Amino acid sequence: MKTASPGLELPPLTVTLRRDDLVRYAGASGDFNPIHWSDRMAAALGLPGVIAHGMLTMATAVRVVTDWLDDPADLVEYGVRFTKPVVVPDDDKGASVTFSAKADKVADGLAEFDITAIAGEEKVLGRARAVVRVS
Repeated sequence: MKTASPGLELPPLTVTLRRDDLVRYAGASGDFNPIHWSDRMAAALGLPGVIAHGMLTMATAVRVVTDWLDDPADLVEYGVRFTKPVVVPDDDKGASVTFSAKADKVADGLAEFDITAIAGEEKVLGRARAVVRVS
């Protein structure tokens, strides 16, 4: 089990999401909403382009913490607020999102990590927080 103290910063994680990732996620999740694959439908709804699934972004974000843990089962609680979509262009580059995490509170065998997710220049998650068991 890991140890943590307030202010501990975990190594950042950068993930690139491409359209083929969105297709695979849609197949696995059953979420075939056209805003995740059709530029025409995304534009019709006023979106800046095809966007990554929120749950895919959320799941990817917590990896910055679970990759650090000895046992991912030490994740006790996790939640986010979605603030901006991750726009995934139809090219070979995709959209890179960088995740970072910093311990806020550490007490009673639990550490609370604030997670930051940046795509381009924009913060795409708000109040992203993971609570994990620590020694």
